[in-house]
Amino acid sequence: MTGAMLARLLLTSVLACAAGAAAAQQLYRWTDENGRTHMTDTAPPPGAKNVRRINAGAGGAAQKPAPVGLERPMKDFPVTLYSSINCADPCASARELLNKRGVPFTEVQVNDEERLAELKKLSPAGEVPVLKVGTSVSVGFQRAAYDSMLDSGGYPKEGVLPARTQAAPPTPEGFEPSTPPKAEPVKPEAAAPAGPYSPGSTPPRRVPK
Repeated sequence: MTGAMLARLLLTSVLACAAGAAAAQQLYRWTDENGRTHMTDTAPPPGAKNVRRINAGAGGAAQKPAPVGLERPMKDFPVTLYSSINCADPCASARELLNKRGVPFTEVQVNDEERLAELKKLSPAGEVPVLKVGTSVSVGFQRAAYDSMLDSGGYPKEGVLPARTQAAPPTPEGFEPSTPPKAEPVKPEAAAPAGPYSPGSTPPRRVPK
């Protein structure tokens, strides 16, 4: 192999690696049919509006592109996870399950009235997490129900696809989790006055002389 051929081979390898790194760091910003804006690391579903490609940069969280074969499930059975900043372990468990199965999903953090109204169409009590796969809905974190819905949607089981590391959406600036109101301490009732003339008592009757 000549020096010129070796140089061309090395250049081709470097360009291929650079292209792969750029693809891994590709993010998409898009608007759904309800006007909500999403940021995902996979291509938006058909019908998405205002689609913009954003390069996460060298220090961004790299995600592998969706494997070949997921186009049909993602189109016919898109996965959406509804969560809340006040939902700790259950929402984290739901996100972890999806990531371990390598399932591309959109997470909607319920942090305003519009999203709350949308959530209540699926969960009248406003409970989170809620997983929606196509038209199927599961309220609360139920591992068996989640797996069954994903299986029915055609998503591979855990271990088939590379695990993902999709994190929770960033909390809106200035938004703070609600805290339950503190219960007012119960004031002890005043002791009832003792004696024959205390309230509620019958005064003694005088014996006639």
